[in-house]
Amino acid sequence: MSTHPVAAWNRQQPSPLPSHRYREVFDRVAVPLTERRWPQARFTQAPLWVPVDLRDGNQALAEPMDPDRKRRFFELMVAMGYKEIEVGYPSASRTDFDFVRLIADTDIAPNDVTIVVFTPARRDLIERTVESIRGIDNEVVIHMYTATAPAWREMVLGKDRGELRELILAGGRDVLDFAADLPNVRFEFSPEVFNLTEPDFVLEVCDSITTLWDATPERPVILNLPATVEVATPNIYADQIEYMHRNLARRDSVILSVHPHNDRGTGIACAELAVLAGAQRVEGCVFGNGERTGNVDIATLALNLHAQGIDPMIDFSDIDAIRRTVEHCTRMPIHERHPYVGDLVHTAFSGTHQDAIKKGMAAHRERAAATGVPERELAWQVPYLPIDPTDIGRDYDAVIRVNSQSGKGGIAYLLHTEYGMDLPRRLQIDFAKHVQEHTDDSGAEITAAQLHTLFSAVYLDEPRPAWVELKDWRTGGEGDEANTEITFSVDGSTRTSAHHAVGPVAALTVALAEIGCAVEVLSMTQQSLGDGNDGSAITYLEYRIGERTGWSCGRSDSVLAASFASVVRAANTAGGGVVG
Repeated sequence: MSTHPVAAWNRQQPSPLPSHRYREVFDRVAVPLTERRWPQARFTQAPLWVPVDLRDGNQALAEPMDPDRKRRFFELMVAMGYKEIEVGYPSASRTDFDFVRLIADTDIAPNDVTIVVFTPARRDLIERTVESIRGIDNEVVIHMYTATAPAWREMVLGKDRGELRELILAGGRDVLDFAADLPNVRFEFSPEVFNLTEPDFVLEVCDSITTLWDATPERPVILNLPATVEVATPNIYADQIEYMHRNLARRDSVILSVHPHNDRGTGIACAELAVLAGAQRVEGCVFGNGERTGNVDIATLALNLHAQGIDPMIDFSDIDAIRRTVEHCTRMPIHERHPYVGDLVHTAFSGTHQDAIKKGMAAHRERAAATGVPERELAWQVPYLPIDPTDIGRDYDAVIRVNSQSGKGGIAYLLHTEYGMDLPRRLQIDFAKHVQEHTDDSGAEITAAQLHTLFSAVYLDEPRPAWVELKDWRTGGEGDEANTEITFSVDGSTRTSAHHAVGPVAALTVALAEIGCAVEVLSMTQQSLGDGNDGSAITYLEYRIGERTGWSCGRSDSVLAASFASVVRAANTAGGGVVG
């Protein structure tokens, strides 16, 4: 804290916050490092990324993932190239135990993917954890943890330093006992709340556990040092990591790992400085989900490296597909301003920013033509855009065209204020193209009523002639007892099909696929509308049919009827199916 007098130009006044109740970190834990090497270090390669979405991130969800969502998330992470994945806390729930057994009983985990399971240092829970991994052929890491910080020792565990050290070593011996016959198992230890634990104590405990587990370069032990509750500036965490890096015994037999949280909003900086300070492995969540303000965000960390010319070793080339899967599995939306992945992060609403981007893009194309280097290979130097959006599967429409429309009246604002419609951001982007064409043709300002008419023509009006019509549908039951009956008129012929144990919309897509038009639902947003609209509900559908993606909407007197209408309209927009 600065002791300098407040400058005359600074007229800020004391706030009513009771800041005197809190102590700065230097009063809470010693930070013995004085000769720092990390400020001179540079990034040269990506650390080993270990996503913990299926354990730590799952525990932080109001509604934890069901088995199908958990499997879908796991398969996404495998496809992205993660080679070590923490899959659950098998002693904590039947769902987590069963998911680990699924890995043992199926081939969803490629041979080169290491499976991590999490357990406290308690004998019965360690036994249950080891039981869950039996039969897995992949390399497995048993991750044991115990809180070590003074407040946790005294208020939660009721143990002094000596007693806690013995508890940890007893857990370590139990791990060895139960896993003695499993040659594919390695070990990890986390002194939880490492960043608030006395450095000499955490060093003593970590050295004791690597000795007990006989860490060697051929079979290294992972020591994971969490900033469980972020309490200090990132440079303090870097000092703590470098102290451990320089003082650990058997350092060549240790994989030094970090697990930052984001309580102060600096989890990203903590992880980056920790890697500069000697960390080799980073645990986090794909988009930063986690307890309280979240775990560290691996996507941001990885793409920060990408923006510095370093291969992140994880595939984010279709970031929108990744986002859709994560949002589905977690039931949590990704914020529009989320670094790299948010819908608005490549959009400049300012006219001066937009002008600079346009000029930068033109200069980029000119350099490519002059040098003969493809635009996708040419060094990137466009103002306001730290990376080329096409690197992560985005196009340039959101950068330029949507902003020009936002500046001419605010499409989304007018539709919301006049008609109560809350268009998803990507639908706003798609609709902006049609608005641009309309205004370019007419040369006039477009009104809210004209916007609504244009929107209906593009997304709501049924294409004519319609090759398929939804004549009737009935639904009943839930879950495995769900039943849906669909009746179509297809080119004049009536067809009825029954579907079981799937939701109504899924039943409709199956029925359409059976008549030759497979409509894949990429995203679906359902909205109830207020009085004064033609219908009481509207559904915004993002779909794929074959290689074509698009948007279709439905409006009706119920959310489900509107959703059905949006799917059938998408099928008709495709121009017909192959009826056999």
